[in-house]
Amino acid sequence: MAAPNEITVPQLLRLIGLPDAPAIVDISIDPDFAEDPFLIPGAFRHPHTDPEGLIKRLNGQRCVIICQKGIKLSQGFAALLRAQGVQAEYLSGGNYGWREKPDAPRIPCAKLPEKPLWVTRHRPKIDRIACPWLIRRFVDPSATFLFVSPAEVLGVADRFEATPFDIEDTFWSHRGENCTFDTMLDEFGLHTGPLDRLATVVRAADTNAHALAPEAAGLLALSVGLSRQYKDDLAQIEAGMALYDALYRWARDGVGEGHDWPGGRA
Repeated sequence: MAAPNEITVPQLLRLIGLPDAPAIVDISIDPDFAEDPFLIPGAFRHPHTDPEGLIKRLNGQRCVIICQKGIKLSQGFAALLRAQGVQAEYLSGGNYGWREKPDAPRIPCAKLPEKPLWVTRHRPKIDRIACPWLIRRFVDPSATFLFVSPAEVLGVADRFEATPFDIEDTFWSHRGENCTFDTMLDEFGLHTGPLDRLATVVRAADTNAHALAPEAAGLLALSVGLSRQYKDDLAQIEAGMALYDALYRWARDGVGEGHDWPGGRA
């Protein structure tokens, strides 16, 4: 019988990417992680010897605790957190169980920037909203984004140790006919059915290739509308998060649904 504080791999996979997803905490010991340096999307590492530090970082957020096999380390740590009033679960099977599921993506730790700080051109439209959404929902929920004038992006990146994105001749940018969102899916190992479907819409809207996806025209219209509605790029990105949350749920659960009036037409 499943433990009351246990969560399965399929259950966690359905939660990742959603705005109310739990914090995912990898407490694998360093030698184990060094042998397999990959993270479940959105996870961060934390030492199992510091429960007080994690409780402070969580600040009331529920969490899923992960170790390599989902046995004594994660079960004990989750129980310890629950004893302190934290809503904590452990992942059944741990990282081993996750990597055995073919459609469960894993992020190579080597691809993560040293600092969770990113910088790009101001007045974002499509790629520069889609990419922050992807990073916050699937890579690093604590990521910070800076928007500066185009000529100063690389200088700001150098001075503040930020990672530039969606800028020509940088690593995190367009490649051939693909946009920066595609590049991030490639490098972070995040190719799933829903994210690939969403990427096609983003690419079509961002590169004026609307024939790739009929939804692209709508995404372009909404993106332009957001840019006109908000003078503050940070306020715009927060509004854009809700837009891409909805697009992701469409790409994951609602692609086959249509609408007509009156209802019930074939």
